[in-house]
Amino acid sequence: MTAADAHRAVLAIWRIEQPRLITSLARMLRDVPLAEELTQEALLAALEHWPAAGVPERPGAWLMTTARRLALNHLRRVPMLERSHAMLLRELVQDQMLLPDYEATLDDDIGDEMLRLIFTACHPLLPYDARPALALRMICGLTTAEIARAFLVSEATVAQRIVRAKRTLTESGLTYETPRGEELTERLSSVLEVIYLIFNEGYTAARGDDWQRPDLCGEALRLGRVTIAIVPHEPEAHGLLALMELNASRTAARTDAGGEPILLLDQDRALWDQLQIQRGMRSLARAEELGGAGGFYALQAAIVACHARAARAAETDWLRIALLYAQLSTVTRSPIVELNRAIAVGMAEGPASGLAILDRIADAPELRSYHLLPSVRGDLLRRLGRHEEARAAFETAAALAGNNRERELLLRRAREMGES
Repeated sequence: MTAADAHRAVLAIWRIEQPRLITSLARMLRDVPLAEELTQEALLAALEHWPAAGVPERPGAWLMTTARRLALNHLRRVPMLERSHAMLLRELVQDQMLLPDYEATLDDDIGDEMLRLIFTACHPLLPYDARPALALRMICGLTTAEIARAFLVSEATVAQRIVRAKRTLTESGLTYETPRGEELTERLSSVLEVIYLIFNEGYTAARGDDWQRPDLCGEALRLGRVTIAIVPHEPEAHGLLALMELNASRTAARTDAGGEPILLLDQDRALWDQLQIQRGMRSLARAEELGGAGGFYALQAAIVACHARAARAAETDWLRIALLYAQLSTVTRSPIVELNRAIAVGMAEGPASGLAILDRIADAPELRSYHLLPSVRGDLLRRLGRHEEARAAFETAAALAGNNRERELLLRRAREMGES
């Protein structure tokens, strides 16, 4: 194995293991920023040792052992003036002797511990917009670029939010805890947003060569199900789970054998997972029973349910989808929702009506570098027969797209317009 191969292997394994490492160290150290710092040191150790020694048989266990050793060394360096510090060091030393199989320990704890750490990162002491950014970066392992895409802001803005949030966590001495009662309710909306954004990144990856990241979708679904167990009477939790289940049901149909994206209207609906659709429909019904039909996640789930009910693309109830997007728009006042409403209106009333909506949001700051704005415009122009304008729009969208698969799709559509 070359040094470059080892380096790529380290980063690939790190992307998978980072959330688990931070979760376990935060539980042991009761200090989230310190846990993140030590996991970064473990990464540097791997980058130093693996190119020469080779990737270990159990890389996750190697990283966990290294991180725990770093934690012990850190605590030994800190003056033991506080009884709690000394007690914590004794606990870690005991764990080091009694729990040698660190990989198994991580697998046992990842469920509840991951969600607990997300609740910690979503503490109300932190600014509202910093909570999900901190959790996504530090705990869930998303890059700053991926988070910036999720919020449609610059990478510098996201980085600043994360730095300030970490400083607040460190200076405030917040404990690693599972909130209850009113404290849990106060953090819940931020926690749901984190889960939602994890799923979105898995559903359509912001960067890289893969259009989907099923591991992130699966993790978000797991977190959503655990959350339901904690707050069974929260309609938005059920709405979010419904949205994720219904979207995930299309996974097998969204790419071809080579990994190339397949657009919704072109998908083989026989490949949609009917059992997952049924689970999603049950969750949506439960959200509505609890009075949450008009919630942010429940409305989106209702939109996806319209697609799930249509056996063929031609049977899609685009008028109802457009009405649901209009309702969602009053809830969020988001240009992204209006962008999606333009698609639905374009299908229900004709592409000219969709373009009229796009023209009203074209100058929204959030959409300035968003590739889907020119992509949607290109599709509406194509349907109007304005092929040269559509080609230009698809080329603009391709230049803005961060995902390689999506960029190739947009360039292919541009070429098709040039050949028309």
